[in-house]
This record gives sequence, C-alpha cells and structure tokens, in this order.
Amino acid sequence: MGRDVPALVFTREDRRQYRIKMQECLDAFAQMLRESRFEAERPQVGLEIELNLVDAEAEPAMRNSDVLEAIADPAWSTELGRFNLEINIPPRRLTAGGPDAWEGEIRGALNHADERAATVGAHLIMIGILPTLSQADVGEAALSENPRYRLLNEQVFAARGEDLRIEIDGTDRLRTYADTITPEAACTSTQFHLQVSPEEFAGYWNAAQAIAGVQVALAANSPFLFGKELWDETRITLFEQATDTRPQEIKVQGVRPRVWFGERWITSVFDLFEENVRYFPALLPLCDEQSPKETLERGDIPELSELTLHNGTIYRWNRPVYAVAHDKPHLRVENRVLPAGPTVADTLSNGAFYYGLTRALVEEDRPVWSRMSFSAAEENLHTAARHGIDARLYWPGMGEVPVPELVLRRLLPLAHRGLEQSGMDAAWREPLLGIIEQRCVTARNGAVWQREMYHRIDDLSHVGHHEALRRMTQQYIDYMHLNAPVHTWPVD
Repeated sequence: MGRDVPALVFTREDRRQYRIKMQECLDAFAQMLRESRFEAERPQVGLEIELNLVDAEAEPAMRNSDVLEAIADPAWSTELGRFNLEINIPPRRLTAGGPDAWEGEIRGALNHADERAATVGAHLIMIGILPTLSQADVGEAALSENPRYRLLNEQVFAARGEDLRIEIDGTDRLRTYADTITPEAACTSTQFHLQVSPEEFAGYWNAAQAIAGVQVALAANSPFLFGKELWDETRITLFEQATDTRPQEIKVQGVRPRVWFGERWITSVFDLFEENVRYFPALLPLCDEQSPKETLERGDIPELSELTLHNGTIYRWNRPVYAVAHDKPHLRVENRVLPAGPTVADTLSNGAFYYGLTRALVEEDRPVWSRMSFSAAEENLHTAARHGIDARLYWPGMGEVPVPELVLRRLLPLAHRGLEQSGMDAAWREPLLGIIEQRCVTARNGAVWQREMYHRIDDLSHVGHHEALRRMTQQYIDYMHLNAPVHTWPVD
C-alpha cells in the first residue's frame, strides 16, 4: 500500500538532503544485516488485491472516495485512479487455518465491501484491466484525491519533460499519448507477500524472478485496453510504459526504467536497495527527522523512511520490502506480476503455486538461477504477457516448451513438494494446485475466456465493440461472484 505524502514543491536542497539520508539509511540497513536483527522465526504470507469500481452497467465508476467512506475499514485504501480500490489482507502463517479459512476471510471482506459500495451506486470487479475503460476515463480528473498521486504525477512528468507515448501491438494496435500517469490506474494486480530471513532472501527473490513468466502465462487476465484487443496480459507492458520517467533520448542511452525486471541474479537483499540508491533519482524527496544511526545506537529499530519511500517509487516486478511490525524489523518479497482476479479461488491457487514453487526451487541442490540466464527469465515474462497460456517459455533442461507442458511435467510436482515442505498436507494442496492443473489441461485462463466471450457476443449480436465488451464484463462479474475457477466458465 502506498504511503501518503503532503502536497509540496521540492527544492534542490530537499533533494540533496534526501540523498544524504538515503545513504544513512543504507548504512544502517547494512549494519542491521550484519548484526542479524531481523524477525525470521514466524514467517508469514500476505496478500494485496487491487480492484476496479463499476456502475450497474459495468462502466467505470469514479467513486473510490465515496466507496471507501461507505466501507469504513482501514484494510481498504484508495489507489491511483478514482475507479480503483485496494484491500490489504492481514498477514498469516501459510498453513494457519487452512486454505478454506483464508478463502472465507477474503470472500467475506470482498462481499461486505461490495455490499457497502452498492449503497453509493458502485460494484467491485477483480480483473487485470477493466474492459470497458476508455481513454477518456484516464485523464487528470481521474486521479484520486490523495495528494500523493498528484505529486507523483507532477514529478514523473517533470522528469520526462514530455507526454507519455503508449505503443502496444497485439491483435489490434494501440498508439496514443497521455499527459498524466493515470493510464497506470488501468493496471490492477494481485500482490503476494512472503516474509523471509535475510539469509534466504536472495534465493527466494531469484526463484520469484525465474518463475515470473510462468505465473503470468497461467494467470493472464488483461486482453483489452481502451477498446483494443492486445496482449493476453496487456497490464505488463502498459505498466512499464505508463510510469516511464525517461524521454526517448534517455532511453537510448541505456538509463534504467523505474518499472524494472532487474538485470542480474542477486546474492543479498542489500543488492536491491543499493541499486535503488545508485541508479534512481528521487521522485518524492521527503526527509524524516529520525536519524537511523542514532536510533540503532540507542538499541531501537529505525524505520528507514527515506529508503522505503524511495523503494516504493521503483516498480520492480518482485520488490524487496523492509518493514517494522510490533517493534521488530522484517523482510518480504513482494510478488507483483499477477493481475487481479478472476475469482478468489483462482487467486488462492495462484498463491499456492507461487509459494510452493519458490520454496521447492530454493531447496534444490542446484538452483535454477545457476542454470538459467537472467535475460532468459526477463524474456519469458514478456513472451508470457504477450501470448498467455499459449506461450512457449524457456526452462533449463527442457529448452523452449509450451507452458502447460512445462507446468504439468516439471513445475507442478515441485509446487506440491514446496507446499509439503511448508507443512501443507495433500488434502489442502490438491484442491488449490488442482485448479492450476486444470488450467493447463484445458488451456483456459481469464484472458482466454474474455476473448472468447467477447467475440461470441460480437459475432452473434452485432452490437458494436464497446457494447460487446460491456456485456462480456457484466457476465464476468456474475461468474466472479459464483467463485468457480475461470477454466470452468462457459462461453455460451
């Protein structure tokens, strides 16, 4: 969840002081790593889900402030666009209460929020990109009221010095410009958190990077943007383009983008925070009064506010997170590659696959990242985003292979093993990973269903593209509430 900031104008002195404080934070972080000050005995998992708001006709509803007030629950917060909300599900042990308990908790929270949203004329939908969203819906007026977003918008365009260029070639072609970062709000995601010890962090981050493409291929759910049929997971390339602070001349110089896969496997979590400080100028140079060094010398735990705020403006697909909870610091891998939806059942199966597979890969004698180039992992991500479950991805020992074959033959057994190592018995594993298995057997995910249903409506009804998308979205919402996995959704 993003940190609130006041509306400000930054000076050169602000930026100088912020750079100094970030280095102080980095030094304190290095000291904490050396002294093993981190909570690691009771690792937990967490989940954030971003959602869209629609009206009764499945058109975007710019009502997040009203809906948030109606829900009146601190677990909910606004996101970038007025048609977005986010829920932060409380962290838990992976096996605490079992999957049914976690599913019941999430569905209960979402259903309650949807009931409250209905009192102000809005409804929630979990989907990677809202199909009925038009370019007219993502102008400056669509920015949420929180000053953080306007300030971020101003700083991105101050760095760019020109409008954003968005180019995506899929079934259709999209060529457009944007004078705000609001197109980013079209991207709604599921974010899985995994708390790990400093010693294990590099392995889990590397494993998450290695499987990012497979995750996206299995869960793709974003084939439409601004009325165009594009990639199966258009959200990936849209997010990369909609938050790019680099004008064209800077791009060709090889300057790194702020939406970043990375460029190498790591040996320590420190590598990632050091890269943040070394490579990326501050967008929001806000200094805290706390001195990290003095705080450590008193025996207390520093918040490292400057370092964490800066980290929040660098959009790694697997982001390192430092946080302090109950006076104890901890580290998390924040997995950000997946779209929202289609259902809670699908979401939890995606989580089981991610948590189990990363655990198994970390436990292997010869880790996959020692047998696979980093560039191959990055290429897998973009190939998967373009082609979804029909993609062919590279995997060591198999070469380029269709995603269903890769998952069924190699990765699903590993995911089972990883969940078993985490203490999850077969009665819990089978229903969750069975959904992943059936997605592969049927070659059906959210993107496949959306395309098929849209074309069926368009071909049979001849109502026009937007109306076909609207009717498809209404049907999607109905099935979403039934909570049947998307591979079972009919298209007739």
